Amino acid sequence: MTAFVHTTWISAADWFAVLRIGTGLWWLESYRHKNKKAWLVDGAGIAWAASVAGKHRWPVVGRLFAAVVAPRARVVAYAVVFGELAVGIGLVAGFLTPVAAFAGIALNLVYLVLMISDWAEQGQNLMMILATAVVLGAHGWSVWSLDHLTGLF
Repeated sequence: MTAFVHTTWISAADWFAVLRIGTGLWWLESYRHKNKKAWLVDGAGIAWAASVAGKHRWPVVGRLFAAVVAPRARVVAYAVVFGELAVGIGLVAGFLTPVAAFAGIALNLVYLVLMISDWAEQGQNLMMILATAVVLGAHGWSVWSLDHLTGLF
């Protein structure tokens, strides 16, 4: 009788890299489909967020938006648009991965809090936070990454 030999063609570290890259691709898609002119020139993204914050079920969100975001609307618009791009590139390439992952979680938390309402679906933000937390906890940059190749982390 021959013994069954189990071989794995992809390791757990490889799967965590796949999760990292897939999450990064989602961020790049978020950047790609965003109307940059509307966000960066016309101010549409911040205007929309202001309307959501103004009628938020938690009054503190509207007050924080008015105090922090509104006076810096242009800077915040650039931070959102190019933050999504930077997080996507960082996760896909595995470059400064922990920094990109924390930034992605921060963006998702902001989106999550801003969009808490009776009509908003928060599954995407919650799943991206979970996936990114797994990447962080499992050191998803240990293979297939510039961080690994350069020995950064």
